[in-house]
Amino acid sequence: MQSVISLAKCCLLMHAFFPINCRFGNEISCKKRDDYLEWPEYFMAVAFLSAQRSKDPSSQVGACIVNSENKIVGIGYNGMPNGCSDDVLPWTRTAAHRLDTKYPYVCHAELNAIMNKNSADVKGCSMYVALFPCNECAKLIIQAGIKEVIFMSDKYHDTTEMTAARRMFDLAGIIYREFKPKCNKIIIDFDSINSRPSQKLL
Repeated sequence: MQSVISLAKCCLLMHAFFPINCRFGNEISCKKRDDYLEWPEYFMAVAFLSAQRSKDPSSQVGACIVNSENKIVGIGYNGMPNGCSDDVLPWTRTAAHRLDTKYPYVCHAELNAIMNKNSADVKGCSMYVALFPCNECAKLIIQAGIKEVIFMSDKYHDTTEMTAARRMFDLAGIIYREFKPKCNKIIIDFDSINSRPSQKLL
């Protein structure tokens, strides 16, 4: 999962690389962009980008943990445990026996984000995640000391697992809120770096 942590650092470098609107030459006129990604959109986008690493054919979920300085300290996505071949374990959602489904084996994005942390702990951090956490992930979030959960979807709101998760969050004083994006799509265009006109720095 080291590549997952590297993804966080890569995203930060990509974010820092986008140039401000400047013209270099005899006439210098600098003005910062006003259409840049705000922090919440950035962190949720990182969670969604991480989800693309998941091999689950039916559900791809990502999570991003952020500290009080707006630094990413953990990223995760749903997948099988380390050392357990995802070519051997099942990915199906339904089967005659539960052992033949993915559910007894798969690690959720929240668990992996916490385990993949690149800091001593994640106490006081916020977690951005695509889906509202289940009861098992809620336990991990509480025990890890995460103070806030920002989720994109709560489509399983009425299930026993989500009801239990909300109950535990309320008792533990964990803040949870739905993410309201200012833009519905964020496009990553690798070719855009070559399409910008080159400018000579003086």
